[in-house]
Formats: sequence, C-alpha cells, structure tokens
Amino acid sequence: MVRVLAVSDVVEDALLADPSPVRGTELILACGDLPFDYLGYLMNALDVPLVFVPGNHDPDVSGYRMSRAGLPLRAGIPARAPWPDGALSAEGRVVDVAGLRVAGLGGCRRYSGGPNQYSDRQQARRARSLAFRARLRQLRDGRRVDVLLTHAPPRGVGDGADPAHQGFTALNGLIARLRPALALHGHVHLEAGADRDRRLGETIVRNVTGRHMLNIGPGTGLLGDSPVGQRRAR
Repeated sequence: MVRVLAVSDVVEDALLADPSPVRGTELILACGDLPFDYLGYLMNALDVPLVFVPGNHDPDVSGYRMSRAGLPLRAGIPARAPWPDGALSAEGRVVDVAGLRVAGLGGCRRYSGGPNQYSDRQQARRARSLAFRARLRQLRDGRRVDVLLTHAPPRGVGDGADPAHQGFTALNGLIARLRPALALHGHVHLEAGADRDRRLGETIVRNVTGRHMLNIGPGTGLLGDSPVGQRRAR
C-alpha cells in the first residue's frame, strides 16, 4: 500500500506550522487551486514526490514538456516551469510514480477568460487523448491506471449546481474507459459533515478539498483511509 497525501483548494495553515501529522507520506497528489509555493513546501518538508493537475485559479501550465536531458521546454525552447522544481505535472499525461500509475486532466468548465478552463467539447477532446495515452501504456505493460487526478468532478457525481462548479460529462466517459480504482478531484468545497465519496461504476470518486490521507494498493484496486491527518474542508 502506498500512503498518499491528497490535497486541493484549501491551504492548511496547520501543516505550514507543523507537517508532522502527515509524516510517513510516500506520495502527494494535488488536485489544483493551491499555490505552487505551498505545494513546494509540502514536497520538500516531507521529501516525497508530488504529482499535480492545475485548477482554474492556477497559472497556465499548457505547452510544457521535458527534454531527454530533463530540462523543461516550452515551444521547443528551454523555459522555467511555474510549478516547483521536482514536481510532476500530470496534465493530460500518464505518469508512474511511487508504484502507482496516475493519469491527470485538470481545469474546470469555462466561465470566464481565465486559464485552465474548457468547454465540454474541448474537455472531451482532451479526455480522448488521455485515454489513448493510457491505453498505449497498458498495451505495453498490462497495467491500467490506478488513480485519475482531476480538478473538476464528473458530471452529476459530487459536482455543484452553479455553472462554474458543474462537472464534465467527458470525465464520466473517461472513468468508464480507464476504470481506475480511484478518481480524486477538488473544486467543489464541501459543507461540514458532507460525504466525500461517490461511486461511478467500479471507481470510487473522492473529493479531496483540504487534505486527506489515503492508502492505495498499486494495481490491486485496494483503497483504505489512513487514520492520520484526516481533515475535512473548511
């Protein structure tokens, strides 16, 4: 089991003062709308890898790729990425880290002119591209995606009523194609005591706004909550 700290949307001041409640974390998964300085602090304080997708309040992270030498490029030119050094962007990608296979698709429904916002048609195209990449990986090694990391939720599965917080129908189809054990998202702030979990087919869909500790079994579909560091969104 991999011990995962999942975070989204809400900066936990208590962790800035003392990260000891989440010591023992082996991987950080971030679902967007958190300052990159905060993510960099968590990654360095816990000395573990961090994988993220962007939210609608994050900078534009499109167009970056890594060279064979490990240097970030944008439009083929060396460029400093806006995220913390050493962090992994899963935006539109499939990454293998800490024994888990993670696919990512950030952003939310378009409601203004800001970055990381998409129409239903745009997100559907991005979802098809990600599903194709995941399928190629699975054909090579037989492993499917363990965790789908998104900012917005699937449509009708823990999403909000207002247009900005409605989910993407494309994510429902993506989950059906990838069949991950777990889909993590943020974007929708929960009321105290609200249920974080929904189920879509074989997949548990979990809102991780704030911070949440999980134990995830690579390639097994096993999922368990860690009793340390649980915190609902405020």
